[in-house]
Amino acid sequence: MPLGAQAHAFLDEATPKVGSDGNPPPGELRLKFTQGVEVDFSHVAVTLNDAAVPTEVPVLDPADNTVMIVKPKAKLAPGTYTVAWAVVSVDTHHTTGHYSFTVGPVAP
Repeated sequence: MPLGAQAHAFLDEATPKVGSDGNPPPGELRLKFTQGVEVDFSHVAVTLNDAAVPTEVPVLDPADNTVMIVKPKAKLAPGTYTVAWAVVSVDTHHTTGHYSFTVGPVAP
């Protein structure tokens, strides 16, 4: 019996990794989905302590339409960040989710 096609884009992996705790702060976030996404109809919000972190407009990796790239407008300070995403897959299905990662303090 053949398997059905996947009908939604779910987060497959992320950089920084989901739940990671590290340093240095990332210069960009890379969200890889299980299916291609329509970046013009998708959204990523990054917050620190419930305050919005300014980011550039998300873009797709030119070599892979399953990877959305989000660049913070400034260096991320130490703390735990939440990344909330809402995407529309290439087959027009909507999915949402969130994850967190931590940026550690800079070592002396």
